[in-house]
Amino acid sequence: MSSSMEESKPNNDLDFNRVQLSDSDSLLSRLQHSLNSCSKSLEAEDFRQSDAAVCDLVDFLDSVSSSALSNPEDEISKRNALEVLTAIRQFVSSPPLDQAIMDALSFELPKVVVKFGGVSDDCREVAESIVDHFVSVCSPRDMLSILCEALDSLPKVLKTPACYVPILSGLSKVFLCIQRRHLEQIKVAVPVILNTVRAVCTEIDDEDKASLRDLLSRAISIASSIQAVCEKLVGKTKEELHGLLGLYILQVMALISSSSLADKVSSCISFVLQLSHFLPFCGLSYLGLITGSDVEAISNMILEVIWGHISDDIAKAAGEDLAAVKSKLQRDQTKRWQAVGMLRYVLSSIDQPWDLQSCAIDFILSIMDGNISREYNGNHSDCSSCMPSLFTALQAVERVIMYASDALLRKKAFTVLKKVLADIPTVQRFDILKALITNNNSPSMIAILIDIVREELLKENHQEVLSRDADMIEVDNKIYPSSPFWSSNVLDLVGFILKPPKGVPPTMPEHSDAVVSALNLYRFLLIKESTGKTNYSGVLSETNLQKAYTEWFLPLRALVSGIEAENEKDCSEFAVDTLCALNPVQLVLYRCIELVEENLKQF
Repeated sequence: MSSSMEESKPNNDLDFNRVQLSDSDSLLSRLQHSLNSCSKSLEAEDFRQSDAAVCDLVDFLDSVSSSALSNPEDEISKRNALEVLTAIRQFVSSPPLDQAIMDALSFELPKVVVKFGGVSDDCREVAESIVDHFVSVCSPRDMLSILCEALDSLPKVLKTPACYVPILSGLSKVFLCIQRRHLEQIKVAVPVILNTVRAVCTEIDDEDKASLRDLLSRAISIASSIQAVCEKLVGKTKEELHGLLGLYILQVMALISSSSLADKVSSCISFVLQLSHFLPFCGLSYLGLITGSDVEAISNMILEVIWGHISDDIAKAAGEDLAAVKSKLQRDQTKRWQAVGMLRYVLSSIDQPWDLQSCAIDFILSIMDGNISREYNGNHSDCSSCMPSLFTALQAVERVIMYASDALLRKKAFTVLKKVLADIPTVQRFDILKALITNNNSPSMIAILIDIVREELLKENHQEVLSRDADMIEVDNKIYPSSPFWSSNVLDLVGFILKPPKGVPPTMPEHSDAVVSALNLYRFLLIKESTGKTNYSGVLSETNLQKAYTEWFLPLRALVSGIEAENEKDCSEFAVDTLCALNPVQLVLYRCIELVEENLKQF
């Protein structure tokens, strides 16, 4: 009786004639023993023994994969790994394997076989087929949890993209097998997937770029699976899954843009092109993305529009006419401000390559050129609401000006800075300039901004101020039209540089650029107001002249003279550089002192 029962049991022993082995016989023998032990203990419902057997199997497989991964040039280790993995596939796919055995193995085998993916392309393909088989015969809900757990644990020990490819492939198939509560289950898996892709993209080596492409392809296949699930649903659940898919593709696009592949923009276009096909399905448009009205919560969404600016094919894939989008932004000042504000995420990111940031700068230039409208219909609420994001965007542009290695990119960024400022109404323009100056740690950048203030004063000449229908202000018992530039506000900026909030002169020669610009601005104001016989800024009042003389110029002269005395007999390179930096400061400072002394004689 027992003999007949044994004959009726499925024979899951490996067929050694199918596997051509030589020095790997002992490995396959140990594998066969572990698999038989797992099968017998599970059939006998001896769960303690089965747990021990499964642990022994996992340890064995880990040792084989570790040996191959740690010796990438050892062909014998690679061959052994492939043969062991092939034997595993043969075992789990041989019918009729009991479902209880498959369920028990499914909790551990997928997590361990995917590590073989980093050994070779052949191993990755076999590992992928093993994971796919488990997905096809086991509970989708269980497999979703198992594969997410595998993704969540692997980044701690592995950096090879190929190891994650089988899991992402399996997840793309699991999504299609889910029968109920689709949104809840996919919503749990998506963050785990994105965190894994992000971790791998961060740690990737240049030689693993081929594996990275495979990983990104599987990440895109997951988007296709989510889309297929969306098409089965109706109502609110479908809408929410649409939104989740939109966020997912934009995040994947951001990861592609910041990956090592983005070092060469052309190598990313095929991936972005595939992702762009999902945009119309998700109800996302370029205008909605660039102004932030479609998805306000995702900082990287704007990258899709930049990629569309780079490649017409990507824009077409998204169903967009980028020229029409740019034309709309040129005609609508509020939306143009929103677009520039959204681009702050690209320009301030240390993860995005300079080439991509250069394309973002080009995009801003394209919407600032041509027949643009500067009417915001008197809607002060729209204007005020856009200013914080514009301020942050201009700070990001400053970063490009200061740190980009390419001279042309720095020049383009400076042009953007001036064009965006010119696009802002006068009052808000001064407020933003003041904020950029007072919230800046770079003396050279402060000098540039002070020079822009002086240019604004030149453009806004006295006749324009007098003819403007504006509020009036009183200075020294005289009435003048108000202007944020031709006002005491400008003197406050000079004072901020020459007598910082700490109440002492600026550090020299480190701040010499900013000091020279501030002195030149003061000299310009004094000469312009004197020759025009006006005093819009209050620079000619006795109180302000005395303040500039005693609180700004004399302490600064003492500081500069002291540093000069300390270094004039020193022939070191540092001393020579210090004196050279102080020379322009002295020239402008002494001229300012002369002008103030001349004007004080009138009182």
